[in-house]
This record gives sequence, C-alpha cells and structure tokens, in this order.
Amino acid sequence: MGASGGATYSCLRWGIGKKGFLLFFCLYFCLFLPGTVWAARVVVLDFKGVLNPPMAHYLVSGLRKGASTGASGVLILMDTPGGLDPSMREVVQAIMNSPIPVITYVYPPGSRAASAGLFVLEAGHVAAMAPGTNTGAAHPVSMGGRMGKTMEEKVANDAVAFLQSIARERGRNPQWLEEAVLASSSIPAREALKLGVIDLMASSPSQLLERLDGRRVKVGGREVVLKLRGAAMERVEPTVKDRVLYFLSLPNVAYILAVLGFYGLIFELSNPGLIFPGIVGVVFLILSFYSFHTLPLSYAGVFLLIFGVGLMLLDIKVPSHGLLTLGGAVSFILGSMMLIDTSAPYMKVSFKVILPVVAVTALFIGIIVAAGVRAQFRRPVSGAEGLVGEEGETRTRVDSRGGRIFVHGEIWRAVSSRPLPPGTRVKVVGVKGLILEVEPLEGEEARGS
Repeated sequence: MGASGGATYSCLRWGIGKKGFLLFFCLYFCLFLPGTVWAARVVVLDFKGVLNPPMAHYLVSGLRKGASTGASGVLILMDTPGGLDPSMREVVQAIMNSPIPVITYVYPPGSRAASAGLFVLEAGHVAAMAPGTNTGAAHPVSMGGRMGKTMEEKVANDAVAFLQSIARERGRNPQWLEEAVLASSSIPAREALKLGVIDLMASSPSQLLERLDGRRVKVGGREVVLKLRGAAMERVEPTVKDRVLYFLSLPNVAYILAVLGFYGLIFELSNPGLIFPGIVGVVFLILSFYSFHTLPLSYAGVFLLIFGVGLMLLDIKVPSHGLLTLGGAVSFILGSMMLIDTSAPYMKVSFKVILPVVAVTALFIGIIVAAGVRAQFRRPVSGAEGLVGEEGETRTRVDSRGGRIFVHGEIWRAVSSRPLPPGTRVKVVGVKGLILEVEPLEGEEARGS
C-alpha cells in the first residue's frame, strides 16, 4: 500500500471524518511536498548602462519590491561602465541592508562591471560573473573641476577603504581590490574567481541559481540557506518615469535637447509672435537643465556654445563672407567638447553626435546667410523700383512735363525726353520718386500732338 493509501486507511480506522481527512491530506502535502506548494521566486533586475540617479532609483525600488513580496532573493544582471559616486553608494547601501539575499551577476558574456560597477558587484551576498566578462578599473574620476594631488589621494583612499570593507563583510579577497582602485586594474572572470574577488562563475542565470542551491550566506546578521533550484525568475522592468528620466540623463540626449532649445528661442526671437517655437525651445531647455543637473557641467563650455551660436547669427546681419559662421562653428565644437567636465568617457558628449549637430547648425545658418546675400543682388520685383524694365502703354500725351502710362496693371505718372502720343508702347528705364522715366520701344514712332 502506498504512502497516501496508508494515510487514508489510518484516518478512516481512527474514525476521522471527511473534514479531518482533508485537513490531514493538506498537511501531508505541505510537509512532504514543499517544492510543489511553495515554489522559490527570484526577482530579476537589469542593471544595464551608467549608474546615475534614475538607475539607482530603479535598483533600490526593485530591491524593496523583492523584500516586500517575500521573494527568495534578488538577482541583479550587470553590464555597466560605472557611474556617479552618490548613486553607487545609494545602491550599495540598499544591497548591504537587504533583508533577503542579493546576487550580483555580470551577464551576458561581453559585459563588464567597471568603476562604480565593481562596488555594486562586491556588495552582493553572492558575486558571480559569466565567462567572457570583466571587472575592475575602479579609480575615482573627477566630476566637475580638476582635483589636486592631495584631494585625489584622499578620494582614492576613501574608495579603497569602502571597497575593502565591503569585501571583508562578504568574505572576499580585499588585496586586489586596492589595486583595482589605485592602479585601475581590470581582470577577466576566471582570474577574478581565482583571486577570490567573486564567488563563482556561471554561463546563464538558470545555471547560476542551480549552483547556488544549498549555499549558505549571511543576511542581516543571520545565516540563510539558499533554496533556488528551479526558482521562478520574475523580471522587474523600470517604470515609464525611470525610463524617461534615465534617457534624459544621458549626456548625448542632454546636449541635443540644449541645442534644440537654442533653435526654438532663435526662431521665436527672429519671428516674434510665432509662440510655438518659443514654447518648444523653453521646454527643451528645461529638460536639458534636468539632464545637466545630474552631470558635471562646465560653464566655459556653455559660454562657448552660446558665443558660437551668436557668431553664426551675427553673420546674417553683418556681411563677413562666412568668416563669422566659420568662427561660430569652431566655438560651437570647442564648447560641445568642453560641456561635460569629467575624465570619464561614458559621461562625455560623443564626438559622433557633436559633428552632425555642428554641421547641421552651420549649414542652416549658411543657408540663411546665402539667401540674404542673393536678396541683395536680386532685381527688385515689387514697388516702384521693380518696374524698371517693364513694358507699358501711354494713356495720355507724355513729354518732359509728364503724362500717364499703364504698366504692370496700374496707372503711373511718367515723363519722356521726347513727346509721346497716347497709345505708344513704352519701356520703363528709370524711377524718380513716384515718377517713371520711359522711352518708346524699338519700332514705335513718336507722334507729335
């Protein structure tokens, strides 16, 4: 007789009713088949890109959600070049104080956990990497202004102490981490495992959870046994707000928004009353201000940008044969390159973005200048001056004392050096005020009165 059959027989033998039997049946499954009833669940967060305030908000919110919903753990998939120190410390603090296990995992192959990413990787209760990934290069970079030698040493030593304290808390090797900060050393996954910088390697998240099953980790001062075999992975996506703010905080996006804002204001100032370009320009500038708020902005770069735009606009009014536009383009390029004051390449505006923006701006201003130059040499087509060369017909006698002609659909007062009778075909050869000078067309004979 099977186990369930024996249980049924025992219940009936001892006189337990149907309700008691059902209760016994439920307890049996809860005690002997826990994997069937209570499936493990892991919250998965995607840490892809620069660590800035919007990314930090997403990661911290995801950690809180995992803890509040009773997840077995949080898995952070990492691929980051680094980020801002305040955002890094916010995320590290949230991981260190998490009431549930946090697994930091550099994945997929080809990814990295560089600079601030190394701190987040080491903060995990379990640190793992996929084959073909790397970590390190954690030397602090200046954000806004150059640091003196003494200040740079202070910042670097502070970063070393912080990273080593994390490593000792997690039971990892702190020696190489000092080299990663002071010498910007970087190592691949296999060497990181060999040096004790990480805990294990795995080719995929499912393999990682499989290998972690039964592992003991220290969470909140107590020892926890991970039960992650076959755990369901619940991916938490960033909210729309997080996505929008992260997009706006990218240096290239901030730069383009600022340029579009300048364009909008230029259109509005050049054509007062259009309103729409002015509104759009102000909105773009406000969005760019938010973006630059999270970036180390250089005021010298901002002034060069404004000066460059001003020179190109001045070329519309001042005939410089394109020299002002050329100078403005050079100033615009220099200002764009200096706009973000940092040595971190992932925080700077890409030169691939700067060149097209400068080219389009210079081309736009150049077209306006060229149109203005052509207008200076174009023959007038309206007003009295536009009548020179037009043909008409005398309506009254026209002589040196005056007369009237019909030209260009209108009656004009005209004079002629020789008398012309009514009906004579004439050509306008000059304008004096509102009086036209005419002469008979070839083949027309002047008829005296």
